[in-house]
Amino acid sequence: MNALTLKLKDVLSSVFPIIIIVLILNFTLTPLGATLLIRFLVGAAIIVVGLTFFLVGVDIGITPIGEVMGSTISKSKRFWIIAIAGLALGFFITIAEPALHVLAGQIQSVTSGMISKNVIVITVSLGVALLLTVGLLRIVYDFSIRTLFLIFYSFIFLLGLFTSREFLPVSFDAAGAATGALTIPFILALAVGASKIKKDSRTSERDSFGLAACVYVGPILSVMSLSILSRAEKITGSLAIDETFSTSAMAPFIEQLLPTMLEVTIALLPIIIVFLIFQKTVFKLPKHALRKILFGLLFTFIGFLMFLLGVNASFIQVGSVIGYKLASMDNKIYVIVVGFLFGLVTVLAEPSVQVLTYQIEEITSGYVKRFAVLFTLALGASLAIGLSVIRILVPQIQLWHYLLPGYIISIVTMYFVPDLFVGMAFDSGAVASGPMIATFIMAFTNGIAEAVEHASVVIDGFGMVATAAMTPVVGIQILGLIFKMKSRKGGIKDSKKE
Repeated sequence: MNALTLKLKDVLSSVFPIIIIVLILNFTLTPLGATLLIRFLVGAAIIVVGLTFFLVGVDIGITPIGEVMGSTISKSKRFWIIAIAGLALGFFITIAEPALHVLAGQIQSVTSGMISKNVIVITVSLGVALLLTVGLLRIVYDFSIRTLFLIFYSFIFLLGLFTSREFLPVSFDAAGAATGALTIPFILALAVGASKIKKDSRTSERDSFGLAACVYVGPILSVMSLSILSRAEKITGSLAIDETFSTSAMAPFIEQLLPTMLEVTIALLPIIIVFLIFQKTVFKLPKHALRKILFGLLFTFIGFLMFLLGVNASFIQVGSVIGYKLASMDNKIYVIVVGFLFGLVTVLAEPSVQVLTYQIEEITSGYVKRFAVLFTLALGASLAIGLSVIRILVPQIQLWHYLLPGYIISIVTMYFVPDLFVGMAFDSGAVASGPMIATFIMAFTNGIAEAVEHASVVIDGFGMVATAAMTPVVGIQILGLIFKMKSRKGGIKDSKKE
């Protein structure tokens, strides 16, 4: 009960600002109507309760499973065991990630089926599987994370030259959705478990971060490769803005209940099956520990179900309607300001952000404060969403105008910050672009693109996640530089810096 109470306070402080902004917009610039407003408030209440249960479930269920699996896999130090385990875990976890299915469904919908949902899901899952394996091997064999990221992003820049304009934003958005509320906690725990086998505590602390960043690169490379191999061009699409969706405020929740329950069941089932197999053959945890993990999985199931139900039945529709109405106004400053505000508060409602910030504070023994990371992520997301809105409104601005200088700065900066902050920064980029960004904010930008005459929903409506994942990388590394300078001024030695 204490854990639930603490998590409830965190979730309320995260989701409440979104509710306030939507209510202010409803009574001023973008009236939603009674039915849609009631549906939004009901959805918000469901999301608050769902996130609370989910975060408690992650703490006592998903995280222990990931840690024990990561430790067991890494102890073998056999290349083929790590490779097979990484490929299997990466593929089955990702193919069951509900946030990825939501995004893939949106892509299929706005492109009228020209980009298939199943093709996106399978392609992204393969990319995650390959890069999760690479990330685990990096931890075990102690390969430089800086060199690895330099290689990764060099490949991304190279493939980006040959990727169609339609697939470029989809590539980065798919990476954001793949690193969702279920995938990220498991991957972060895998990294902690794998790094715990290191005898050097500083090396163990450093290697606890960076695995999520490796995984994030996988979908980008795989979807870009799909674009080049398929030679897909001239993909068009539109978004149907329906302000009613249903005359009943509660009907969408009833309609979405069974499909969402099926999605969540599929999402958790592979993890449960793999864990039980490992428990029977390898782990053999005591009964009390096993009961606690199973209880955590039950909490995770309930929380995830409620979270996705609230998102699918109300938040996506409300986001697209607000974006469409604001962008339809003569004064475009309103939609830009609201974009900045939504970016500022939405990242705080991300389940994975909560998990990562707690893990950062715990692993660094309080050296890196949770609030400092949260503030940096929120500021970065605010800038990202605001810039994304400007990109939709101004046809001369393209996605690569943001990404190219942003990642060049990130690659250069990582050679000047402490090792700990390199993995932390790139992990933050993967985590910040989670299910709230991939649902509510993506619906918001899609609505804007549909309202702007010269914009394309496929090219301009997507790509926001790419910017939202890039700005935290720069922000956290700047935070690392600040910590480094403070450490030098205070005469603090390298026990935490390195």
